[in-house]
Amino acid sequence: MKKIFFGLFIALSCYTYGQDCNYTFLGEVKDFHDKSSIPSATIYINEQDKYIVSDFDGKFKIENLCSGTITLTISHIGCETKTVSYQVNNDVFKEIYLEHHLEELTEVVVNSNLKTENTSIEQSLNKEIIENYTDKSLGDALNSLSGVSSLNTGNTIVKPMIHGLHSSRLLIINNNVRLFDQEWGDEHAPNIDINSSNKIEVVKGANTLKYGSDAVGGLILVKPKKYSPVDSLFGSTMLSLNSNGRGGNINTELVKTFKSGYYAKLQSSYKQFGDFKAPDYYLTNSGLKNFNASLTAGYNSFEKGFDAYYSVVSNEIAILQSSHIGNVNDLVTAINSKEPRVIEDFSYDIDYPKQEILHHLGKIEAYKRFKGLGKLSVQYDLQINRRKEFDLRRGDLANTPVIDLRLFTNALQSNLHIDYIDDLKIDTGIMVRYQQNDAISGTGASPLIPDFDKYDASIYAIGNYDLSDTAELSAGIRYDYSRIEATKWYNISDWEDNNYDELFPQFESNTTDNSQILTYPEFSYHNISANLGYSKQFNNDMSIYLNYGLATRVPNPSELFSDGLHHSAARIETGLLTLNKEVAHKFVASFERNNENLGFSISPYYKYINDYIQLIPVGITTTIRGAFPVWEYNQINAQIFGVDIDVNKKISNSFNYNGSISLLKGDNKSDDIPLILMPATNFSNRISYYKEDLNQLTIGLSHKTVLQQNRYPDYNFYTFNPISQEDVYVDISSTPSAYSLFGFNSSMNFKAFKKGNLKLEFNIENLFNTSYREHLNRLRYFADELGRNFNLKIKINY
Repeated sequence: MKKIFFGLFIALSCYTYGQDCNYTFLGEVKDFHDKSSIPSATIYINEQDKYIVSDFDGKFKIENLCSGTITLTISHIGCETKTVSYQVNNDVFKEIYLEHHLEELTEVVVNSNLKTENTSIEQSLNKEIIENYTDKSLGDALNSLSGVSSLNTGNTIVKPMIHGLHSSRLLIINNNVRLFDQEWGDEHAPNIDINSSNKIEVVKGANTLKYGSDAVGGLILVKPKKYSPVDSLFGSTMLSLNSNGRGGNINTELVKTFKSGYYAKLQSSYKQFGDFKAPDYYLTNSGLKNFNASLTAGYNSFEKGFDAYYSVVSNEIAILQSSHIGNVNDLVTAINSKEPRVIEDFSYDIDYPKQEILHHLGKIEAYKRFKGLGKLSVQYDLQINRRKEFDLRRGDLANTPVIDLRLFTNALQSNLHIDYIDDLKIDTGIMVRYQQNDAISGTGASPLIPDFDKYDASIYAIGNYDLSDTAELSAGIRYDYSRIEATKWYNISDWEDNNYDELFPQFESNTTDNSQILTYPEFSYHNISANLGYSKQFNNDMSIYLNYGLATRVPNPSELFSDGLHHSAARIETGLLTLNKEVAHKFVASFERNNENLGFSISPYYKYINDYIQLIPVGITTTIRGAFPVWEYNQINAQIFGVDIDVNKKISNSFNYNGSISLLKGDNKSDDIPLILMPATNFSNRISYYKEDLNQLTIGLSHKTVLQQNRYPDYNFYTFNPISQEDVYVDISSTPSAYSLFGFNSSMNFKAFKKGNLKLEFNIENLFNTSYREHLNRLRYFADELGRNFNLKIKINY
């Protein structure tokens, strides 16, 4: 046996010494972006358990290698560690590229100074602020920013407004997907669960071309969180309880990350409220139920990766029962009354009128980086929105919606980010989108919006050039093509009264039914949009931003085709086929000082909009359903200008002050009158106390004042009241008085677990139970706003 082992040892020794172990491996470590050398990189040779370091030129040498595989692990401060394997059969030379900008991979700590584009004028909400609104809406959260207000239908349907513009004039991007959810309606709130986001940005300037050409008002970016490539499992649960509405929200999320770069996140929330309460009475039928869930999974490395995302939002929203009017007398009585027509005891029941909305959103995005070029991203996304609006009806149709719309949207887009040139970064991309709207039959009512197909295609290019270390110039251009093909029945009398029979004979079919004619309207649009931006940083924390934007927006289907009773809006709306596209010139500037002790921003803006499309009241008409206000679309030239001012001051190590003021003026230049539905001047103040060594105790007192809007167009009118048999004056234009609200908030953090913590918050909204009405609330004719609310939040991080 000893002879056998000795023989094997001799044989192996001969084989080893017989190998050629004179090979040399030469390597050079370079930056992936610009191919510059990376000196002092650490190279670990796995087979030899040995470390070496690259020289000043990023080069290294490994000598006396035998045939076989060599595995190297290369690391450098600020770079992603990389492991590579090579086959050695002769002398080898390899260039090894490291990513020298790890912020592309790791979790980003959000600072209010970080911008989507360096020349953009924007504000943002980080995760901590978003959690303050966990049981509220996107519009409520954004309302805390200067220059941002909201158009409300009650307190549960909140549409964000930027500088007085909303709906189709705002681009809302959720997880890099443009939101389409019948946003044209004044009472159609965005179907987004803010609990699934990590940061929300509001871009007020012109840097929106990557996402669309029609951001006349601005851009809202709802961004997810980025995760570090580490092996970890963590999550959180937050419970929010409210006295007003006797409900709240629970949100839970669980995240699993891997060192390899893979990650997954599951998030879900449920919200329920009963009837809310004004200071002096309950708001009958004002509750809501809301369920949201989202799932994210992907792989994140520097050179390549993918992200898959799916979310579902389900809303059931009650509409104040007193807002349902049946005749002219109801409307006049409501306007003149101090209390709603219907006041009942508290209830969790959601009765008619109400809305039911189900929104699905899915996307898959993949990216690949190319040496000496940049990063190519390709994304496909799909959305399905089902909207049902229920009215007070009798008989067999009592449980049938009066509006039932299904909107299907899918899009394919790509973006190439070219970053290999030191001072120049370029984004260019293309997008194609198909959209189909189906007005579900069987409602027993004429569809407000008809069936239509919409096709969109676009191409853009955006460049950012560093003029110096402290100055940057950006410019971009975008072309969009849109085509809409609809199928719609018109009353023959309306068709002829609007002169459509002469203007659009090509839309007519040979099909008629009693007094109606079947038409096939088709419209095509070609749009050019552009932007130019400049930013300059100064040594004393000062900076200046200048933006010009040319935005073009085509009429949306509501503006073109509306023809009938919009039940949840309690009005008849009439579109106009002769509408032209809007063309807006936007000028925005900002002078900022980013300093913890004393900081500020002053942001004036001016917008001139040719062919501005507005919806205005023109009278009242009586239908078999009752008497309703009539609102019609028309076009004018408009201008909007104003200024947003924000101030922050560190009073002491524990006390801080934040304040803001927003002033805005909107003019109908064609008719020389004010624009309808413009926000009033408002200002806010907040003083807070923070004590780190007392469980991170925070106590704050906030205040907001909204002045009366004295600039409004007079669209009041007289109409015949069949009950009193006389003409009555209908004042739908006058605005309510100014109001001031105060709030209290507090929070503490406790170390409750080895790897987690517990956070408690106690807040009071409308501290003094003030009775008031907001003129941008569409239900202001019928009831006061909400009274005092006590809020308790409990968050567990684990």
